[in-house]
Amino acid sequence: MPELNDIESKTFSARDFRLESGKTLPVLQLAYETYGALSPAKDNAILVVHGYTSSHHAAGRNAAGKHGRGVTEGSAGWFDGLIGPGKAIDTDRHFVVSVNALGSAHGSSGPNSIDPGTGKPYGPTFPEITLRDMVASQKLLVDSLGLKSLVAVVGPSMGGFQSFQWAASYPGFMKGIAASVTSPRAPGRLGGLEALQKRLASDPNWNGGWYYENGGIPAALEQIRYETLLNYGQGEAEAKVAAKSWAQIYDGHSLVTLRRAIDGFDITKQYDQLKQTKVLYVISKTDKLFDLTDCAAHALDMRKAGVDLTYVEMPSDKGHMASHADAAMWAPILGAFIKSLA
Repeated sequence: MPELNDIESKTFSARDFRLESGKTLPVLQLAYETYGALSPAKDNAILVVHGYTSSHHAAGRNAAGKHGRGVTEGSAGWFDGLIGPGKAIDTDRHFVVSVNALGSAHGSSGPNSIDPGTGKPYGPTFPEITLRDMVASQKLLVDSLGLKSLVAVVGPSMGGFQSFQWAASYPGFMKGIAASVTSPRAPGRLGGLEALQKRLASDPNWNGGWYYENGGIPAALEQIRYETLLNYGQGEAEAKVAAKSWAQIYDGHSLVTLRRAIDGFDITKQYDQLKQTKVLYVISKTDKLFDLTDCAAHALDMRKAGVDLTYVEMPSDKGHMASHADAAMWAPILGAFIKSLA
């Protein structure tokens, strides 16, 4: 099967982006990648959105010197098992846009991006954002590409939150969403924002949150990431290696910014908005973050509300990482769902 190669990171920019809080970002930037070709009618686009600390490098291998911030040169994208020629999200048929979320640390506007007012990173002064802000910023990107509609929005974990939020914020704009290892509401037990802030501040380089000229806070980030990956279901040795490399490139304030946005996510009162969108909802039976009973209850509630829902419980042992680590397990389901939207 042919692969996607020479993928380049791109940047969308807009000015004076107003946030839900009432504050305005003078400059909005979103890092993104594209795969496949846009049809003459511009009606074959799929938007891919990522999990909590991931990037916009979802598929293929990036071109030398053309990868985004925090993306390892030549590495395969995190959803590579599902996106590409002949794969579930078939780039021979679809134009795929994968975007780095607002507030993230991989090239989009976030705490580690430059505040034009000071010429230095925003750091702890980056304004509070919501999932609705993330999706509204992505809508500007989609509009800039001349897309009047989307075939689907697809994403795992926080990407699932974004997928659900797209359906709630822009009903009917996409034919379907495919949300995996996620929920239409943030689990209450995720929480821990205050504890996270304290752990980050315990790093010797913290400097009141202005650690950028101090060498960053890799020690705190590495330990947090290691524990997170273990909780996600990754093996210890693999988690240690992954945590060490990730800690060199990620930003502590992005962890806080995105966690705060996640904690406020809930579209369970907006199921009427989802009636115009087909929903594929895929969960992992071994996911420690999203309880199986809760997910099944959400699925039942959506069906009762009249949402056209396909609900799948993956018998994976990969925990929260199931939708990409066991991609082959649900690829036929995702492929069939995408084809059903045509």
